Amino acid sequence: MVATSCVTNTTTCYAHNAKPMPPREPRTYYTYIMGSRSGVIYIGITSNLMARVCQHKTGVVPGFTSRYRVTRLLLFEEFGHPTEAIEREKELKGWLRAKKLNLVRSKNPKWEDLSADWF
Repeated sequence: MVATSCVTNTTTCYAHNAKPMPPREPRTYYTYIMGSRSGVIYIGITSNLMARVCQHKTGVVPGFTSRYRVTRLLLFEEFGHPTEAIEREKELKGWLRAKKLNLVRSKNPKWEDLSADWF
């Protein structure tokens, strides 16, 4: 039996007789607003916007967005840390519907699907 010891710092983990691990790639987190043709909106967060939008568009995850056909990406904001995205999501969800709609209209006046050419 070989004893293993680890020494860690903020970017690299060293195990006994092992090569250092590469530094972790910075991640991007997103707060996003999806909408339906009838005006239903949904606010969420993700670290993989393209995959999450695909899930909404295909309806593979049962629930609110598949039930109300919320398939259009109307707005998204990028963050470097998950807590920032979570805080923004909470902020947006706390707004009145009219304020949410005004935000979407200010950034995307025609309510165009920002992911239309992704798939």
